[in-house]
Amino acid sequence: MKTAIIGVGAMGGAIAEGLLHSGSIKPGDIIAANPHTDKLRHLADAGAVVTSDNKAAAAAADVVIVAVKPWLAEEVMKDIKTVMDYRRQMLVSVVAGVSAAQIGEWMEKDGMRPRLFLVIPNTAAAVCESMTFVAPFNTSDEDTTIIKELFDTIGSTIITDERHLAAGMILASCGTAFAMRYIRASVEGGVELGFRAAEATHIVAQTVKGAARLLMADGGHPEAEIDKVTTAGGITIKGLNAMEQAGFTGAVIQGLKVAAGK
Repeated sequence: MKTAIIGVGAMGGAIAEGLLHSGSIKPGDIIAANPHTDKLRHLADAGAVVTSDNKAAAAAADVVIVAVKPWLAEEVMKDIKTVMDYRRQMLVSVVAGVSAAQIGEWMEKDGMRPRLFLVIPNTAAAVCESMTFVAPFNTSDEDTTIIKELFDTIGSTIITDERHLAAGMILASCGTAFAMRYIRASVEGGVELGFRAAEATHIVAQTVKGAARLLMADGGHPEAEIDKVTTAGGITIKGLNAMEQAGFTGAVIQGLKVAAGK
């Protein structure tokens, strides 16, 4: 299945790298389009097709992923619609904040609108660990299965509706930055405790990875895992209580709500 990625910045680049690393698609079936192809050299070296021509990329693909900045979306989509065949191709928009209705208007031609998916991945797609949200429009169950399977190769995918995409972006895309801020704080604490910065970074990253794997292994509740390492009068509960007194849980929830505009 030939897949074009139009706009290979942070997000589009992460998707391209993830698809290459996943081995789910032949490298030559990945087409990366960007105005400056010098930024795509590493993808070309891995076997992907690179081009500065959006139309050429779109025309050659079965799935067309648009991952440009929101203010460029209308121009790019109206440009590629002239070469797209909606009976053969599917359109994936990774453009945050642009609605399916708006895209449908931009892309309408000959009384038809594309089979469209609004998709919110995160930058961990580059290492095949994205948390991706997919909202389908004007699609069949078979179409949805194809797109879910595509994004499952670069992480975990949830099929949802348009109104939940913003919340998904905050939890999983903004959430990457929030998790990194926790890691940074822990690393700084580790340095104060006597580890070198590189050592502390490795320790904390592995610990966070391990904690996540524990939850994902059996779908347990975080508190159950906390209880396993918290003994009466021990150092873990003292640390947890000190964090709560400093407002840890409240700060996290407030950050999510502010990001959501609430």
